[in-house]
Amino acid sequence: MKKNFLCALALSSAAWASQAQIGFDTAALMKGVAPKDMITPLPRVSWLSNEHYLVASPGSPIQKVNAATGQAELYAQAPLAKPTQTVITYKNNDLYAEMPGAEVAQRLTNNPDEEKNATLSPNEKLVAFTRNNDLYCINLATLQETRLTHDGTKTLLNGFATWVYYEEIFGRATRYRAFWWSPNSSTIAYMRFDESQIPMFPLYMADGVHGQLEETRYPKVGDPNPAVKLGFINAAGGPTTWVDFGETTNHQLGWPKFTPNGDALFVQWQNRGQDSLRLYAVNPANGAKKEVYAETQKTWIDLSEADARLTFLNDGKRMLLQSDKTGWNHLYLYTIEGKLLQTVTSGSYRVTDVKHIDEKNQRLYFTARQKATSAQTHLYSIGLDGKNLRQLTPDGFNHNVTLSPDARYFTSQYSNVSTPPAVALMDMEGSLVRQIASAKAQNFDQYQRPRTEMLRITSADGKFELPAVVTWPLNMEPGKTYPMLISIYGGPDAGTVMNNWVWSATRQWYAQQGMIQVAFDHRASGHFGKEGVNYMHRNLGYWEMEDYKTMAQWFIKNGQANPAKVCITGFSYGGYMSCYALTYGADVFTHGMAGGSVVDWNLYDSHYTERYMDLPSENAEGYKKSSVFPYVNRYKGMLQVVHGTMDDNVHMQNSLQLIGALQDAKKPFEFMLYPNGRHGWRNLPARNDHYDNLKTTFIYQHLLEKPVPQGLLK
Repeated sequence: MKKNFLCALALSSAAWASQAQIGFDTAALMKGVAPKDMITPLPRVSWLSNEHYLVASPGSPIQKVNAATGQAELYAQAPLAKPTQTVITYKNNDLYAEMPGAEVAQRLTNNPDEEKNATLSPNEKLVAFTRNNDLYCINLATLQETRLTHDGTKTLLNGFATWVYYEEIFGRATRYRAFWWSPNSSTIAYMRFDESQIPMFPLYMADGVHGQLEETRYPKVGDPNPAVKLGFINAAGGPTTWVDFGETTNHQLGWPKFTPNGDALFVQWQNRGQDSLRLYAVNPANGAKKEVYAETQKTWIDLSEADARLTFLNDGKRMLLQSDKTGWNHLYLYTIEGKLLQTVTSGSYRVTDVKHIDEKNQRLYFTARQKATSAQTHLYSIGLDGKNLRQLTPDGFNHNVTLSPDARYFTSQYSNVSTPPAVALMDMEGSLVRQIASAKAQNFDQYQRPRTEMLRITSADGKFELPAVVTWPLNMEPGKTYPMLISIYGGPDAGTVMNNWVWSATRQWYAQQGMIQVAFDHRASGHFGKEGVNYMHRNLGYWEMEDYKTMAQWFIKNGQANPAKVCITGFSYGGYMSCYALTYGADVFTHGMAGGSVVDWNLYDSHYTERYMDLPSENAEGYKKSSVFPYVNRYKGMLQVVHGTMDDNVHMQNSLQLIGALQDAKKPFEFMLYPNGRHGWRNLPARNDHYDNLKTTFIYQHLLEKPVPQGLLK
């Protein structure tokens, strides 16, 4: 059955085998609209129970499908049904609780100050939140509000993360939350941050008559980091029990995780140099800590999310730990006390996610990317003894899998660069149960689409087969060269090239206009494990650009890309790469569009930059070489620089210093500011449309060398 599935998929990927006859509607392409008889939206597929999944197609009733039989029925769920569990909501900055059986939502707070990160206790009887950098708790039965901490100020933050923790350690999805309920709902663990020693960085808003300043505590490289403490407090109030990590700016604490029974909180500790990691089991009752794991690397160790670092088994005695200490991210089975039991996975592949642990049958299900097929994610199973590794998803496609609650089935949304997305139901032996849906519509093969393919280009030193996705111009002429637009990001372990369906109306349009469109990934993008990423240690910019130059030159040497029109574009780290390409890499790259760019790593935040570069006092030469400024004299093309004036991540200071250097060197460039824009300005629709038009105009003026067609701009 699996073989038949593979054959069916192979047939579906023969994108250019038929005689294409249908042309695209010009007006629709200009508006970014795909033909409905070529591509149709995929339904949203989600698991309802062990036996049933839901299929929600746009404009159609939701179907409830029996996984075993395929029998479908309407899923009747009242859109305004009363909640079956308590839900906390916000209204005008106050908190409300929608509780089962209640006719109206219960108002919980009535305060002019904003409550943040309201989090329900596991027993659904209490709600914790922060207000003015102090931690509070409300009893839902009595509505009694208890203030748990009392020393919150502008620079002392209880349960609310300081900026560098939110951005670089905990992650943006946490929304600055820095407190955690114990499983029995009696205790709250929280972190307290002292950022009084961090320099203030002002952000200027020009609105109104006098404007205003937004002050941000932002540690740049070498600056003091926030001092952090971890403590436990009873949800009913009382003193905090502190953990003795020492209140210092020279270490970081990662996102913690309670054991299932709540006996311990596992906490990641890391030194400022970020090359040493310790995992501690902390007793909530007295704050005592015990080291259960230690790791040191020559380069750095990522302070991973807690769920990525460790997974507790239900037996309460074992845990899975992830580490890339061998050069590839793998799984290790430990006792809860920290004794290594088994190396579960090994080899030239990187584990990306633990999906399910079948403790009864001692089997693990996880996703991973193999070195040879690094642009594809697959589902695997393996014994907890490290034996009997099996790949469960078919080759040739990138898979996004979701397991049923009991892990008897999984759904996979799969595609490749020439095959539109589809969804299939499979069993845990890797056999097809049924095809659920496909985005491929009836006239897909009849449209005159450009050829898109995955390529591997050998690095200049011969050590890596670098991945690229290219969409060729429609109806290419032999012997003719074309302008090339390179879209990149380029940051460490942050690749963009995957074997996914990448067709869009915009891509189709530019292919018809005669432009090569490519995405490149370098050796340190994650395709080659930590082995590859380690090349960036103390040396940001160099290897990324060397690999990008090699890949761009491959298209030039093959006679396809016009060497006078090689344009690179990206945002944030991609903006850095674009600026670096037009200076350090100006012998290859002729044009660039750079947004929200770092231009000198002395100007970026401490945790991110020092992870790769160490302190400026330890790596002065590396900081100098990675900066754009020493190479401004090489600049000879045309660079478009854009920045949001209120960017609190990559400060506008970067772009201002760059354009000052370009002006001093009498170099031509384009520059655009977006007032009130942060690190991106999608929340400012008109200005975002202006930005899209700016890039379109740049492409037509400098690469296509013709007027922008009427109706293309927004």
